[in-house]
Amino acid sequence: MSMSTILSIPKESLLHLGLQFTDNIHYQLDPEELTSQTLARGEGVLNDTGALVISTGKFTGRSPKDKFIVKDTVTENTVDWNDFNIPIEEKYFLQLKDKMLAHLANKEIWVRDCYACADENFRLRLRVINENPWSNLFCYNMFIRPEEKDLNDFIPHWHIIQAPEFKADPAVDGVRTENFAILSFTHKIILIGGTGYTGEMKKGIFTMLNFVLPTKANVLSMHCSANIGEHGDTAIFFGLSGTGKTTLSADPHRKLIGDDEHGWTSDSVFNFEGGCYAKTIDLSEDKEPEIFHAVRPGALVENVTFIDGTNTIDFASKKITENTRVSYPLNFISNAIEPSIGNLPKNIFFLTCDAYGVLPPISKLTPGQAMYQFISGYTAKVAGTEAGVTEPKSTFSACFGAPFLPLHPTQYAKLLGEKLKEHKVNIWLINTGWTGGPYGIGKRMKLNYTRAMITAALEGALDNVEYDKTHWFKLSIPKTCPNVPAEILNPKNTWPNPEDFDTQAKKLSDQFNKNFEKYAGSADDEILAAAPRI
Repeated sequence: MSMSTILSIPKESLLHLGLQFTDNIHYQLDPEELTSQTLARGEGVLNDTGALVISTGKFTGRSPKDKFIVKDTVTENTVDWNDFNIPIEEKYFLQLKDKMLAHLANKEIWVRDCYACADENFRLRLRVINENPWSNLFCYNMFIRPEEKDLNDFIPHWHIIQAPEFKADPAVDGVRTENFAILSFTHKIILIGGTGYTGEMKKGIFTMLNFVLPTKANVLSMHCSANIGEHGDTAIFFGLSGTGKTTLSADPHRKLIGDDEHGWTSDSVFNFEGGCYAKTIDLSEDKEPEIFHAVRPGALVENVTFIDGTNTIDFASKKITENTRVSYPLNFISNAIEPSIGNLPKNIFFLTCDAYGVLPPISKLTPGQAMYQFISGYTAKVAGTEAGVTEPKSTFSACFGAPFLPLHPTQYAKLLGEKLKEHKVNIWLINTGWTGGPYGIGKRMKLNYTRAMITAALEGALDNVEYDKTHWFKLSIPKTCPNVPAEILNPKNTWPNPEDFDTQAKKLSDQFNKNFEKYAGSADDEILAAAPRI
C-alpha cells in the first residue's frame, strides 16, 4: 500500500498557494508507483537492471542565463548581482506564478513533502509540485524523506513549482526565453518552467541555502563532497566537474556523508541532500562500483542511450549529451552514514585537474592561500576534440560553485577563513591533472598515487616531513610521501626542460591574477599575499 493512500493530500494549503484543482493529485507516492506511472504514460523505459530511464527533453543541463532572483527589499543590497544572479522584478515573478498555477489547474499533478538539511537544527521543509511522475521521483531521491508521522502537520518553509510543459512569453514575462528558474526569497517559492532538466530543482534549493544559511545561521554552505573515518575525522573535498570529487571521496575505508552539498556549523558538517546525482558518462563497474550498482529499481537515469537491440545502457555514448546522470537515495551507497552528519573537518582537499602540468600533485596551504584558492576555484580542461587542438583551457568558478552563490564570493571565503583558523584544519591542494608537461605532452597523474597522497594526509603521515616551496605559487610541497615516488612531488622536476615549465607556470600565474582582479577590492592582505608571483 502506498503512502498516498494513507496520508491526506494538503488541499487547503495548495488552495492557499493559489492552485485550483480537481482530485487528480498524487501525494507522496513511492518510487514503485512513480515508476509505474511514468511507464504507463510512455515517458520512460526500464533498463536491464530495473532503473527508470527518461529523457529530460530539449534541456539536458542547467540554463544559467535563465536563472533569476527576484530583486526586492530582501535581496537588493545582499545579492551579488552578476551573470549568474540575474535580477527580475517581483511583478514578473507574481505574473508567472499565476500563469503556472493556471496551467496546472485541473491537471494531473504530483506533490511531495520533503526536507533539506540533515541537521535538524537547520532543517527546512519543502513542498514540491510537479506535472509529471518522474520529476517527483527525482525529488524523492534527492531530498530528505520525512517519516510518515511527520507529514500530518507538515507546513512547508519553501515551495518548488515545476512545470516543464509551461512556457513563458518573453515579450511580457520579463524573461529571456520560454524556459526559466526564478527564486523569490520574500515569497519563499522557486518557479521552474519550460525545462524538464531535474537538476534545476536541486540547484534551486542549493542556491536558496547558499543565501539563507550563511546570512541567517552563520553556517558555511559548500559545494563539496564529504566523508568520515573510523575515528570520527571528517574530510571535505571541493572541486569542479572532472577533478575527482566523487571518485576520491568514495573511499571503502571511510563512510560517505554526501557527494555534493554540505553545511559547516560550529560543531558539525552535514549533508543538504538525501541522495546523489552522479554523472554516468563512461561509468563502469571497475572505476565506480558503488554508482554502477546504484543503477537499479528506484534510480532515475537521464538522457542515456542503449546498446542496439538491448536495454543495456551504453554509458560511453554522448549521443544525447555528455551530461548523463543518475539520481538515487543515499542508502543505495553501501557505506553511506545515517544520518548524514559528520564531526568538524580535520582535513580539506581542494581538487583541481591542471591540464597545464604546473601545480604540484599535493601541497599544503596556509589559511590565506586556502581562501585565495577557494575564491579562485580553478581547474583546467582540454580545449576541445578537434584535430590538433591541445591547448588547455582554464576554468575559474568562485568557491567551486559560482553559479549557485547569491552572495559575494568573499563572504563565503571570510567564513571559511574564520572556521579554518578556529578549528586548525589542514588544507591541501590536490592536482589530479597532468605532470611532466601539459596535456598532449605530459601524462595524467595516476589515480593510485593521488589516493596514496590523500591517505597520507588523512593519516597524518605528512605532518612531520620536510617541505619545499614552489617559486610561482609559493606552495609547500612534501619532499616525501608514502607509496608515492619522490621525484613526482615537485612538478618542475618532472618536466624535460625546466625553462618550458617556467613559461607555462608564468602563463597560468597570469591567468590566476587576471581572474582575481574582480575580487581584489574585497580581499584582505592575507588573501592578496597568496597570489602567484608576477
